[in-house]
Amino acid sequence: MFRRTTKLRWRRRFRRSKKQVEDIGFQAEEHLEQHLFKRLSRLSQVRRFVICWLLLVALLAGMTLYQTSNLEKHYLSLQPAAGGTFVEGIQGAFTNANPLYATNSVDAAVSRLVFASLFKYNQNNNLVGDLAKSWSTDKRGTTYTVTLKDNLSWQDSKPLTAADVVFTYKTIQNPDAKSPLSTGWRNVQIKAKSRHVIIFKLPSALSSFPHALTNGIVPKHLLSGIPMAQLRGVAFNTSAPVGAGPFKWNAIENKGDSPDKRIQRIGLSANEDYHSGKPQLSGFVINVFRESKTMIDSFKKHELNAMVGLSELPEELDNKLIIEDHSIPLAGEALIFFKTKSDILSDQNVRRALAMSVDTNEARQTLGYPVIKADEPLLKGQLGYNPKLKQLGTNIKAAEKLLQKSGWTVGKNGIRVKGKKQLSFRLYSQSNSEYSRVIQSLQKQWRAVGVDAQVFLRSSDSLQNIIGNHRYDALLYGITIGVDPDVFAYWHSSQADIRSSTWLNFSEYKSTDADAALEAGRNRQNPKVREIKYAQFLKAWRTDAPAIALYQPRFLYVTRGQVFNFTPKILNIGIDRFANVENWMINQQKLPI
Repeated sequence: MFRRTTKLRWRRRFRRSKKQVEDIGFQAEEHLEQHLFKRLSRLSQVRRFVICWLLLVALLAGMTLYQTSNLEKHYLSLQPAAGGTFVEGIQGAFTNANPLYATNSVDAAVSRLVFASLFKYNQNNNLVGDLAKSWSTDKRGTTYTVTLKDNLSWQDSKPLTAADVVFTYKTIQNPDAKSPLSTGWRNVQIKAKSRHVIIFKLPSALSSFPHALTNGIVPKHLLSGIPMAQLRGVAFNTSAPVGAGPFKWNAIENKGDSPDKRIQRIGLSANEDYHSGKPQLSGFVINVFRESKTMIDSFKKHELNAMVGLSELPEELDNKLIIEDHSIPLAGEALIFFKTKSDILSDQNVRRALAMSVDTNEARQTLGYPVIKADEPLLKGQLGYNPKLKQLGTNIKAAEKLLQKSGWTVGKNGIRVKGKKQLSFRLYSQSNSEYSRVIQSLQKQWRAVGVDAQVFLRSSDSLQNIIGNHRYDALLYGITIGVDPDVFAYWHSSQADIRSSTWLNFSEYKSTDADAALEAGRNRQNPKVREIKYAQFLKAWRTDAPAIALYQPRFLYVTRGQVFNFTPKILNIGIDRFANVENWMINQQKLPI
């Protein structure tokens, strides 16, 4: 009975639920019919209203997006960011990263990135400490004391101490090591006073000595066990160098089938323990090209961030918005050196006449880009420079009188003669667009006063051979002077001797007055005294006219876009472009202002 009653109750409930669902469905159909389907027929009557609302919504959305993007400029901006690999192209060949042997532009660049030095030049070309924290000298100027920074280390995490510095310079002094730097280190005593202090004792006072401490320091713990006679050829130099510079050696590879198209790729990574802070760049790659054309092609393919070694910006890259050509003055001079032992140029009157018969401004204008004028053997702004003692200025009539006085009369072809001898001399220089333009201008001006300058332009290697043997009458060449005005090597008579260590006195100039002034100038510590001494040198140089100063050369650095924090005002030499390479950046990202 109970079961039947329960079953009937559940059946009634099911029927009521079914009835409710049917009623709800019927009501839903009525509502849809009344409120939707019947009204759809009237939708066309309000389409304008709907379209206006849709347009309004779209307009509001667009204005919101526009406002957001514009507001972004007020609180976000593109700013330099860390990271990225900088790829630099250099023309030449890599042979040695060891700073004791790195002499060419490629070797010097790699060495400068991998190794650190006691001192370096900053972007204003001032000498500042690198590994060195401070330095001092005694009253006589013969003893220099250098103190290292604290907690220095090599890239293999070994500590860098005064022992490494002493080892470096004693290795340079060792004749078996055959370092090209040995010349300037004769009779210099080096010792470590403590773990962080080094003492240099010189045979005589030398005010410019700190500028000689800019070469890289090498690790004693890796090289001391190698015989000095074998040091130049060890793997450390070419495949496993370890320094204390901003970048660490990774690898080297060679690409290209033919010698002229061969490319050497030297990969470096950031030194996270660098004493001046981890570099902003993640890596640095140097691509070495045998020919400039191959390098330029690689740059055009966006394979390089920068190029080194060009004398001028290629025409196909000119006026490109993304290309920046940094024309940076060098602390040096381009001069016409007159070999004073040469037959015709041994006559002081002839040299003076050659100096007064040219307008150096006209010669400089042929370059096509601005340069700093040079008008004496010291640089403008340098200690000792004296505008009152500049070289002889242009004076055509005075030049002609001097030539006439020396017996040189104008011949039938317009060239001056003395007896059967013509007033002619051989002028050598490097074969590039810069020097060839300057020489053509000078040659033309000398021709106007009856002087025949026979021009010989040679490749860099060929010219170095000619310079090394002083086989010229005159030479257009650029020299490095540096921050300090010590130009002893270029103008002292001791450096005119073939037996001298450098033979850099290209004019083979000899003057007792100039010698005395140069010796006194480099041996004094007081700047005012040095200025007085160098004034005597400038007077002798002006009178004897052993050369014509033309301009300060430039270093051309071509980059793709901006290299952030690269803002040098003047460079001592080309590799000083890396003065603050640890701060260079090429990436950008939007960051809050």
